Amino acid sequence: MSKVLIIDTFKLPLNPVHPARARQLLNNGQAAVFRRFPFTIVLKESLPDQIVPPLRLKIDPGAKITGIAIVNDTSGEVVWAAEIQHRGFAIRESLTSRRQLRGSRRNRKTRYRQARFDNRKRIEGWLAPSLMSRVHNIETWVKRLCKFAPIVNISQELVRFDTQLMQNPEIQGKEYQQGELQGYETREVCGREDSLPRASREYLLEKWGRQCAYCGAKDIPLQVEHIQPRAKGGSNRLSNLTLSCEKCNTKKGVKDIKDFLKKQPEKLSKILAQAKKPLADAAAVNSTRFKLLEVLRATGLSVETGSGGLTKFNRSTQNLEKTHWIDAACVGKSTQLLNIKGIKPLLIKATGHGIRKARRIEYSIRQTLRQSCRTDKYGFPNRHCSREKTHFGFQTGDIVKAVVTTGKKIGIYTGRVATRATGSFNISAKSGLIQGISHRFCTTIHRKDGYGYAY
Repeated sequence: MSKVLIIDTFKLPLNPVHPARARQLLNNGQAAVFRRFPFTIVLKESLPDQIVPPLRLKIDPGAKITGIAIVNDTSGEVVWAAEIQHRGFAIRESLTSRRQLRGSRRNRKTRYRQARFDNRKRIEGWLAPSLMSRVHNIETWVKRLCKFAPIVNISQELVRFDTQLMQNPEIQGKEYQQGELQGYETREVCGREDSLPRASREYLLEKWGRQCAYCGAKDIPLQVEHIQPRAKGGSNRLSNLTLSCEKCNTKKGVKDIKDFLKKQPEKLSKILAQAKKPLADAAAVNSTRFKLLEVLRATGLSVETGSGGLTKFNRSTQNLEKTHWIDAACVGKSTQLLNIKGIKPLLIKATGHGIRKARRIEYSIRQTLRQSCRTDKYGFPNRHCSREKTHFGFQTGDIVKAVVTTGKKIGIYTGRVATRATGSFNISAKSGLIQGISHRFCTTIHRKDGYGYAY
């Protein structure tokens, strides 16, 4: 079972305890809740003579989701686990939209200016913001967990995806430097499934959701199937491969996919679109792997690296299912026989902080100078609208508990709050949006930190 992190009165991390023990300490008044996510309690006295066993933090970096696990190397027990959902692709889309808007505005109003795209130089080791956000998310949680748990070692899966080999299993030598149309020649490649490298098979499983692309069958043996049959000029490129159960693969045979799915146009278009999906995930992991290693080593802890093949071997030998946090627990040579009974991972979603205060002030000034701002209910410019997010000690995005004892909305509501200067707040609870809750009924559970949480 996931254990509760615990610190002493001097905020020094102690050995995590069982939830029942944590509940007993809280009921007896020997401890208090220090933090909700990750759930941490603080003792009201110090324990200088207590022996604290060292723990290892294991990380399985991903483009969309990163798995984290805290493991006791001595016993093999998984103490705590989480999965971080990154927002790198959302950042990329936002930057693309901003670039397009700025480019169109410059073309409309500043055509007389000379181009400035050569004026700026990037520092060595620069990564795009969408990539650095992944590194920053992991760095934030590594530092946070080191404050609440006695972590002395870190294990990171250091994997490199050969994207060209994944697309063309028969690529060799100088072909890595040549494009698809180099020399206007194509090469004959074998159609054997076992000729695919391990990375290609793993990528296909992730890309197609570990299910048959035609019937959606799961938890059965799957075969690598050519979308455009080899008999009709199809290639072994990753964009021409999918997963199929034996029944669908036999039924399709050497038919063209358009003929095979002519009565299911929606499924046909979905498969063709999925097949052309770029290798953005693999490229993101490749770009950030050494930057993340550099950040982890900067913590001063001992860092172990392991390959993706070793992670899969450790997981397979123990007959564990494939999830991000279990993959993290299986990273590295230090992996022993794992005990994952009762572990309930914390699901962490990176949401960002919105527009920071300094940027809001700058944005407000620019909008005023351009005579562009919000309007009131009559359509006239409202130059006095407040953009402050903190009122009565609460900030928009905080998780609060509201115990309403009077009025039409009597009840208990827990969720994220949207504050107003009037003191009438809105709470996004599981049951929906609750409007018009007075700040007097609210108590802060967890301060806004740029992440959303669930189990």
